[in-house]
Amino acid sequence: MSTFTGTLNEQQREAASHIHGPLLILAGAGTGKTRVVTARIAYMVEEGIRPEHILAVTFTNKAATEMRERVKDMVREGLGKKVGVGTFHAFCARVLREFAEHVGYKKNFVIYSQSEQTSLMKRVMATMMTSEETLDPAVALSKISRAKNYGESLGDPQKELLPALMEAYVAEMRALNVMDFDDLLLLGVDLLENVPEVRSVLQDRHRFLMVDEFQDTNSLQMRLLRALVPAPYNVCVVGDDDQSIYGWRGAEITNITEFESFFPNPKVVKLEENYRSTTPILHTANSLIVHNFGRREKTLWSRNNGADRLRLIATEDDKVEGEMVAKEIEANHFNNGRDWEDFAVLFRTNDQSRVLEQNFRKLKIPYRVVGARSFFDRREVKDILGYLSVLHNPHDDINLLRIINTPTRGIGTGTAELTRERSLERSQSVWVTLCMEDLQRQLPQKTRENVRSFIDIINRFSEPAHTPGTNLVTMTEMLIDQIGYMDYLKKQAKTPDDYNNWENGLKEFVKTIGNYQERNAKDGLGGFLDEISLNDEREEKDDITKKKGVCLITMHASKGLEFPVVYLPGLEQGILPHRRSFEENRVDEERRLFYVGITRAKEQLTMSYACFRNKWGQRQTSEPSHFLRELDPTYIDEIDYTSHMNETITQEESLDFFSSLKKMLTEPEV
Repeated sequence: MSTFTGTLNEQQREAASHIHGPLLILAGAGTGKTRVVTARIAYMVEEGIRPEHILAVTFTNKAATEMRERVKDMVREGLGKKVGVGTFHAFCARVLREFAEHVGYKKNFVIYSQSEQTSLMKRVMATMMTSEETLDPAVALSKISRAKNYGESLGDPQKELLPALMEAYVAEMRALNVMDFDDLLLLGVDLLENVPEVRSVLQDRHRFLMVDEFQDTNSLQMRLLRALVPAPYNVCVVGDDDQSIYGWRGAEITNITEFESFFPNPKVVKLEENYRSTTPILHTANSLIVHNFGRREKTLWSRNNGADRLRLIATEDDKVEGEMVAKEIEANHFNNGRDWEDFAVLFRTNDQSRVLEQNFRKLKIPYRVVGARSFFDRREVKDILGYLSVLHNPHDDINLLRIINTPTRGIGTGTAELTRERSLERSQSVWVTLCMEDLQRQLPQKTRENVRSFIDIINRFSEPAHTPGTNLVTMTEMLIDQIGYMDYLKKQAKTPDDYNNWENGLKEFVKTIGNYQERNAKDGLGGFLDEISLNDEREEKDDITKKKGVCLITMHASKGLEFPVVYLPGLEQGILPHRRSFEENRVDEERRLFYVGITRAKEQLTMSYACFRNKWGQRQTSEPSHFLRELDPTYIDEIDYTSHMNETITQEESLDFFSSLKKMLTEPEV
């Protein structure tokens, strides 16, 4: 028995020690999936497979980082560092950096963030739409994204606006040598499917593949996988069709339910022993999910019988429901000494959090909301990132126009607009146009001097930016100094706190560059910019472990997390399942979302619904979710909250109340 598989249970060991041929690991919630994946990689290296031939792909950067650290710790003699670990998009970005010319790009392409895509789309719209035509850029980008991912046509660009916008947007991206998030997958698949010599190199390099969270893959990712894995199909995928909740984002549940049609005769291993939750929680979750058709059958179980039954509480309205959740959490915290971080409230829609937050603030309960503004969306960070992007690729018009007069240097909007117009007329980038003598001659002398000074700064820093081995921290600090950015921030600050926050933000940003360079010096500035773009897309913006208090989080964002005490409010028709799910035939996905919510709880679970809910300023009747009728009631206590609160308080309850009140008053404030 291997050192790495000896501590696993029988099914985990079977999964970790099967190396050759296709393998499907059906890993139920809380069944030790990450442990199995890392043990399997360590076992493969122990069996003589070279670590550089192993590629492990997952979906979020957080998951990739966790796996990379575990592999590094587990695999002997530092060989873990040689195992390829990353997201699908990061893998494609690396491949495209190496083979960009095969898809018509230069190697110093820039990956645009969502906000940069929106800016570019607005620019394209301004040149193509009349003042009478209206279209939300976000809607246009969403439809273009769907068309790219599914290979769909939006129509005839000669006759319809949206396909014409898509054609112009894609052409503009190529002209600027920039890609968006979808392009990474699209062009990565294009490379592998249509360039045999590149496919051969990559297949030889990555001989053993592992894919985590396989239920979240879309059709493009499956095409990528199939092109990368030749016979005898040394591919291991890990996932749980019962936790497939991203169909609205393009995830194809058939990738896991019909795995055999992609990779013939796979070995299938089910992980069903759950190490997270109690028997009552798992029994209830199992009773719900069996109502989905076409799923791969599995039944979660636990050795932990637990001390608590589940509760299903009916409340008068959403206001009372919010008060109930807040008061119960407060009482549980003070009476049982639980940390605030032990509690989580999971909701289906973001607008449910408003009532909860009001009640938490009223009772002074500390809480954290997942999904706050990204660090890389901060103004000072975006400014310096803009400079670094332009140093990497001066033809990146969006970032060039952001920094051309930041800090203020006497290049006004009139000059920027003139340069942009000339660049469009000549079909060239703003940078090329800005450097042309005939444009500069049209400018007043002072402005001309300011433009030349700006060009000089970019040229001066471009060389070190493209030189392998350049210390990026030193270069960035020198750049901040040269452009007088700190003086600019001092003038912009309305209070000393503003300046301190911006200064600290920049220090943190420079530290981020240093951390990157320690990990990955060889990929230089381009690699750093890729990492920032890839980290900032399609993931929750907050790491909840860095914040304190009760966690308020959507059910979608909660996948992969666990909490001792969980509340699931708002279990009503139209909320869960969401009303749109009936129109879009996604009710099964809503059931899986409820299943994910239930299986986040380790010890205690309270579900609730309101009989009335305020919607659009009106009090409306609510119906309990039909999912509640599907739950086996064996371990569930049903409570009518109004009747419960109106019952006579016994002497014992009174003593408990005053005892907890005294404790609250004598404990120091949190």
